[in-house]
Amino acid sequence: MSFCFNFDISGQANASQEVDGNEVQSGNKDDGAKYVSNVSGPVKEAKEHLPPSDPQFLLTDGVFETITIGTLPPLHFLNETVFERTASEREDREKILSFREEKNSDLISGVYEGGLKVWECTYDILEIMEKEGETFSGKTVLDLGCGAGLLGILALKRGARQILFQDYNSTVIEQLTVPNVILNCEEDDEDLNSGSPPPKKRAADLSKHPLMRKCLFYSGDWRTFIPLVLKKEPQPKFDIIFTSETIYNTCYYPALHETLHKLLAPSGLVYLATKSHYFGVGGGLHLFETFVEQRGVFSLDHLWDGAEGLQRHVVVLRFKKQNEN
Repeated sequence: MSFCFNFDISGQANASQEVDGNEVQSGNKDDGAKYVSNVSGPVKEAKEHLPPSDPQFLLTDGVFETITIGTLPPLHFLNETVFERTASEREDREKILSFREEKNSDLISGVYEGGLKVWECTYDILEIMEKEGETFSGKTVLDLGCGAGLLGILALKRGARQILFQDYNSTVIEQLTVPNVILNCEEDDEDLNSGSPPPKKRAADLSKHPLMRKCLFYSGDWRTFIPLVLKKEPQPKFDIIFTSETIYNTCYYPALHETLHKLLAPSGLVYLATKSHYFGVGGGLHLFETFVEQRGVFSLDHLWDGAEGLQRHVVVLRFKKQNEN
């Protein structure tokens, strides 16, 4: 399996807003790295997305892939290449599909945050879940920066009580995440294995499937997502938070940390997958570990460290015990 990365960070300006009135520097005073919460342009408002009453149009001309890892249930998702080729036929109020093609980039900071691509660290978390035998039974799960939604879909198929899918871009949620969840609510895999979308009546039924009623879908900047989701009663707290390939930009660390702080249940776990360093973007595991340590809210432990190629890692965060602070 090979991977190629293209990044466009021209949209990101030098951040000027300080976090909590202070600039939070990395551990080495001489390295000049600072974590600030704002990037150029307006903050993208968060919104909740309801599944369409008739999802057939989302599955039309779709070609599906299936991934199976060990004892995990098969996970179905729209083929990325075919999705790109049919982009012009899809509804895209954000214009990220055409903009992504124009820029030939997998990431356009502050515009498109990479959600249309299944990044390889997602598979690392899936393998960790298979190894640990996590069943998710009765748990609440947040798939933060979900993209295709494979991590949340795994939790859904393994008995989670509620799953919230969140991505920066509404187009990603509407055109990729929701269709993928609908596909995985299909109990009869015969149509999926043939590469054809399910019949219209069956697809419409799936939008009301009991598993779909466990799912919530949100898009937007984390800074606006937090107050929106906390308006729900009772306020949600998640037993498990998945987040994969979301620490590539140090400017996002304050908002990410705040999201984890506000939404993780007291005894919950955050599974975070990342590369050691994101060339051309600037973030990476060492800088994020330093940031977390400075904040003093979470402990961070390594679950898996890949030694080959561009090094990848899976770490787990949990709240520090009172006497550790």
